Amino acid sequence: MEKDIILRNPSDLTVAWAQTILNKHHQNREVNDVKVVSVETGTTTRMRVAVDHNGPESFPRLWFVKFPSLNWRARLITALPQLLQTEVRFYKEIAHTLPVNRPCVLAGQSKPGKGATLVLTDVTEAGSIPGNPEDTLSPEQAELVVKQLAQFHAHFHNKINVNPHGYRWLAGSVRRLEDWLGSALAVPLMKRGLRLAADVVPPHCHPLALNYAKNRRKIMKFLNQGPQTLIHHDCHPGNLFWHQTFPGFLDWQLVRIGEGVSDIAYFLATALEPKIRRRHEASLLFCYYQVLQEQGGISMNFNQLLNRYRAHLVYPFEAMVVTLAVGGMMDKAINLELIRRSVIAMEELDSFESLPV
Repeated sequence: MEKDIILRNPSDLTVAWAQTILNKHHQNREVNDVKVVSVETGTTTRMRVAVDHNGPESFPRLWFVKFPSLNWRARLITALPQLLQTEVRFYKEIAHTLPVNRPCVLAGQSKPGKGATLVLTDVTEAGSIPGNPEDTLSPEQAELVVKQLAQFHAHFHNKINVNPHGYRWLAGSVRRLEDWLGSALAVPLMKRGLRLAADVVPPHCHPLALNYAKNRRKIMKFLNQGPQTLIHHDCHPGNLFWHQTFPGFLDWQLVRIGEGVSDIAYFLATALEPKIRRRHEASLLFCYYQVLQEQGGISMNFNQLLNRYRAHLVYPFEAMVVTLAVGGMMDKAINLELIRRSVIAMEELDSFESLPV
């Protein structure tokens, strides 16, 4: 029987717990000590842990541990859609096939009624630098991320078309519940978020945003009509890491089947200062389009892709406003900055006008 590794509090992290993880990889090796380096609370509780053990030099001594959020609002909003459970399953079943850089999984477990825990290698041990949500990327960095996303989307576009059953769980009952909750709570969360973000969302956007919230179910159906692939769905700069100049992707809780350009919209709207995005947006989109063409991952022309990009810009705006409304999931000043960036992108491309409402 698999030993329980599910954590509920930082105090649950003991030498015996770490020994269970080490035993999965190296029997007859011992953990001597564990030390919590840092604890952060957002949509999950995230701990960086230093583990002293006598295992091989190649086995990591810095671990990144995720378990349900200690913030009750964040825990409540993520529990029903089982976001961490989804990430655990993703790392166990799919992550090893990704054509993008991501952390290696050391252990993961989820149990009904008990929650989930995910243990990853800490990317800093290999000299990588984790991103921060408030990072502003350069055009050169943005191009590297866009190319990686294009390769990722093209790879799974072909696999999902050929073998949809292997990924059906990503669009199953849990995702349908998440979509239902998102639509059911859209109006009250949008109202609260707009009130809290009054200084960065122009007044004339408020009725448009509320109309979007009222029609969210219909709009989500429209946004899911494009070519289907695997998407990250949370591509802000805090979910990136950099190994030298090469990007990698963190936090796969929201991974799902969807339209690839939605990741590009989320990324460009949140990771670039508006004047930089404005100057380079078209060339970055065309770069994405070219890679998809080369790898057989697109079935539309560039103008059609551009129109889909415009429509998908509404989601990063909604996501950041809802994050602010829920509270406790992101530093407020950073959250407001990402709302500012996303609302400017959405306004400049008339995103609300591209929606079927």
